[in-house]
Amino acid sequence: MLKTFKRWYINDNGVAAIEFALVGLPFIIMMVGMIEVCLFFSSAVSLEGAASDAARMIRTGQVQASGNPVQVFEDELCQQVSGLITCAGLQYQVIPIANNQFTNAQAMAPQFDAQGNLLNQGFNPGQSSQDVLIRIVYPYVFLTPFLGRIMTGGAAEQAVLMSTIVIKNEPYTFGG
Repeated sequence: MLKTFKRWYINDNGVAAIEFALVGLPFIIMMVGMIEVCLFFSSAVSLEGAASDAARMIRTGQVQASGNPVQVFEDELCQQVSGLITCAGLQYQVIPIANNQFTNAQAMAPQFDAQGNLLNQGFNPGQSSQDVLIRIVYPYVFLTPFLGRIMTGGAAEQAVLMSTIVIKNEPYTFGG
């Protein structure tokens, strides 16, 4: 019996398979998690760039001068977001700031419904030399549920990406 046990103890066939079984699954989970975190932050950067470009069109009066300001704004947003963000998932609000003062923007906190959707406060790109708040929201749904709970502090399996920009429209005039 001691001889049989010694042969089994010395035999190292299958050691690599056992080691891979122990290390392989955590390694694969870690790699998927790293890829998802990269996708999450890439989506956030894409949203920020799209918000900046769309805000520039409002600031210069291109949106206001168009025949359909909402469509021009949406087209610019959709053109700028990468393949990581679906245009249909974007939620936005463009509203003038009370009394035309940047300091009043602090009181304009975003409001969300029970499902986490942005409550739309309208689309008004303002007039020449007016202060405007532009807020764009995208609910990012994580592919790996456990990572979503980690990134949101255990609250949900989706995170809200939000870009808020406050601008002062340029003193533009059209047609004359």
